[in-house]
Amino acid sequence: MSKKHKKTAGTASTPATRELSEAGIPFKIYEYEHSSDHMDEGYGLEGAEKLGIDPHRSFKTLMADTGDERVIGVVPVSGHLDMKYLAAAVGAKKAAMADPKVAQRESGYVVGGISPLGQRTKHKTVIDESAMQYDEIIVSGGKRGFSVGVNPNDLVNVLGATVAKIGTW
Repeated sequence: MSKKHKKTAGTASTPATRELSEAGIPFKIYEYEHSSDHMDEGYGLEGAEKLGIDPHRSFKTLMADTGDERVIGVVPVSGHLDMKYLAAAVGAKKAAMADPKVAQRESGYVVGGISPLGQRTKHKTVIDESAMQYDEIIVSGGKRGFSVGVNPNDLVNVLGATVAKIGTW
């Protein structure tokens, strides 16, 4: 059994959970066994399914490049990040998905485990407006198979994020 599985639920610490703790923001830890067998569907959908959570309430973190800077979009795992909407939300003319290697280097996390919290390099962050209808949303906690539940207002505040329509279905 790996060391990860020997830990008691709620004891894992990542830069994401440290940022929430240091800001005094309450959060809940959600853990599941990640499997790379069916990644065509995406990491976020796998997590929502294994945790039994509505995929509209589970959010993925994506890094985009505007040409001038990299920005973070946080959208439901059931949807897609609309690059035109994201660019408009940060005052850019265009945006495209960032290279995964750049996203890993600048966030400090691996693809499939990138959290909007505790990133190595601070980026402008935009959270899809649909998050605001929930008392708790689920975002990556900084590792594959490790998520945190947090109030979307608290997430906006700790990240200094903008809320805008950036998701499409």
